[in-house]
Parts: sequence; structure tokens; C-alpha cells
Amino acid sequence: MREEAKMILEDAKESMESSLQHLDNELIKIRTGKANPKMLLGVKADFYGAQTPIEQMSNINTPDARQIVVQPWDKNTLADIEKAILNSNLGFNPQNDGEIIRISVPPLTEERRIQLVKQAKAEAEDTKVGIRNIRRSANDMAKGLKDEGASEDLISNLEMDIQEITDEFIKKIDVIFDAKEIEITTI
Repeated sequence: MREEAKMILEDAKESMESSLQHLDNELIKIRTGKANPKMLLGVKADFYGAQTPIEQMSNINTPDARQIVVQPWDKNTLADIEKAILNSNLGFNPQNDGEIIRISVPPLTEERRIQLVKQAKAEAEDTKVGIRNIRRSANDMAKGLKDEGASEDLISNLEMDIQEITDEFIKKIDVIFDAKEIEITTI
């Protein structure tokens, strides 16, 4: 029984870690005032008939805080990458000079910063809901151990451990969101 309880706890923790990682990936995509190559994550361009992430077909870097440079490995893909960036609704206006694509990252307006904070907050809340759903599933599994002959104490302790892990992950989400909020609002 104790092994099953330990597995339930480990599965819940692993699922919560995965949710936290997903939140990190989503928040990276929310732009701040500084240029970051990860702003272009998820942008896909046509690469010989296949939709391919542009980070797999070019070198993306930031020479300074206000500029992203995309240098494709195949010059024939420049126009496709430029078109993909324009169509991505990131608000960028790429300049193609025949060799590389330069993207000037405009400073954020106060209104846009407020929108981005709301977007980050929504992502954090969605992740919290996911964490709570994992907790509920783990608690249901713990209660299922009762049918298999587990003691009330074991189930009660397992539920308390699940709650502790849940609280720990909710705090981590709050810390991650607070850091992102500061990053977005700092001019």
C-alpha cells in the first residue's frame, strides 16, 4: 500500500512539474520590453513544402536590447521566414536585406504592458487550475486505495502530502508570475 501511495504522490508531482514547465514556455512567448530570440518560438515558415519552426532553419540572436536578427541557413527561405513573422501577429515589422532579417522590437506602450500582464496572469491562473485538477485526481486515486484495504491514516496522510505539494506548486506559479509581471512593467 505504501508503494502505491508513494507512486500516486510521485505521479502528481511529476504532472505538476510538467504544468510548471508549460507555464514557463508560455510566458517566454509573452514579450517584454527587451528583444529575445524566444519571442519567435512557435513561428513556422514554409520550408520546401513543410511548415517548419524558424529556429530550425535559421540562427536567431539579439545584437542589442531592441533588435532580433534572423539569419537563415538557406538564403532561399528569407522571403518565407519574413512572411511567417509578419503573419504571426507578434506586431513585428521585419526588414529583409537579402542576407538577414532584422526585427526592431518597439518599446511597449503602457496600454500594451497592461494587456501583456493580463495575458500572463491568465496563463498563471490556467496553470493553477491544472495543478488543482491534478490534486483532485491524486486525491481520487488515494481514496481508491481505501477499497484495496488501505488504512484511514495512510489515506489521510497521503491527502495531506498531496495538498502540501499543491500549495508548493501554487506558490511557485505566483513567484514565476510576479517575476514576469516585473519584467513586463519595467521600462
